[in-house]
Amino acid sequence: MKTILETYKIREIVDGFIYNELEGKGLFGLSGKLTIQPEYQRNYIYADGKKDVAVIESLLKGYPLGLIYFNDVSKNAFEVLDGQQRITSIGRFTTGKFGVKDENGYEQRFSSLPPEKQDKIMNSKLLVYHCEGEESEIKEWFKTINIAGVPLNEQELLNAIYSGNFVTLAKAEFSNSGNPNIQKRSVYVKGTALRQDFLAAALSWIAESKKQTKSNYMSTHRHDNNITELKNYFNTVIEWAGAVFLDVDSKMQGLEWGRLYETYHTQSYNPADVSSKVRELLADENVNKKSGVFEYVLSGCINTKLLEIRMFDDKTKRERYHKQTTEAKNKGISNCHLCAIENTVNKSKIWELKEMDTDHVTAWSKGGATDVTNCQMLCKTHNRAKGNN
Repeated sequence: MKTILETYKIREIVDGFIYNELEGKGLFGLSGKLTIQPEYQRNYIYADGKKDVAVIESLLKGYPLGLIYFNDVSKNAFEVLDGQQRITSIGRFTTGKFGVKDENGYEQRFSSLPPEKQDKIMNSKLLVYHCEGEESEIKEWFKTINIAGVPLNEQELLNAIYSGNFVTLAKAEFSNSGNPNIQKRSVYVKGTALRQDFLAAALSWIAESKKQTKSNYMSTHRHDNNITELKNYFNTVIEWAGAVFLDVDSKMQGLEWGRLYETYHTQSYNPADVSSKVRELLADENVNKKSGVFEYVLSGCINTKLLEIRMFDDKTKRERYHKQTTEAKNKGISNCHLCAIENTVNKSKIWELKEMDTDHVTAWSKGGATDVTNCQMLCKTHNRAKGNN
């Protein structure tokens, strides 16, 4: 890969700057020669009133912004390889999209700054490396230089590696914060559109249904001219989840809905009964893992491990052990009542506290409470074998 270092004034970089507010993308600059956010780039994430403001304050103080890297597509066409967050912040400020506070604490847009400050920004210089090489070299360099700063997440890296028609269309659908479907999707997917969380979920779900990895799926479909399969599958999973679970709860966010759909969508459910059971379990103080409630109900309320049922505390454990052991010694039998009724060498064995586990006399799933009246001590072997009986 060949590199050449050049210097640009900011007025050159922001000439012809265009920003897409809906998609959160800085599109063009340098009189139309510069593509600020090629498809392998992440979305613009500096618009938080802190990072974008810091860029402008650095310019006003005369601080350097660090190296910028352009990929030379042709003689008069460049892509931002690294620095799109900084360039987009500058472009947004000079086109009046946000303001910074002056020395008196008043917010100032670019147009309201004194002429000398406007000139200071526009005449500030950026050091830019122009890079030229094969696509594989450019992509590898892109990953390398993005180790520092706000690191790329997995999906942003995959978008870079498999950039093309498919990623362009997929990002327009799943990474667009202006998409009206975001609110509906956010019930089931945790994260933000700009950091590719919705796209990552959609790809994970469909890839798993095909027993593939996201990388495999994106590679296979890289040059597709539509995302019909991806979009339809994602919507099918969400519509199924919404039909089974009538009530919306924050614990639904981030669950493996694709896997749940593949595992359970052929079963029939009474949504009213499901809703009632879910509300009951979410309100149960014995259920430690609330996010496991949904699969627990889907699977027929059998696997209590999904719920991480609250265990007996140490005080209850010691009380029950002392009482049970005293009674066992008086009777000459084991303090594990299951050992006591078996004709084995452990029939009269007195186990130490550390060798025993607490257990619900009546299983929690059958209505048993997690309190001292429903607590018994079993040796570890019998407790593990007892399960949910």
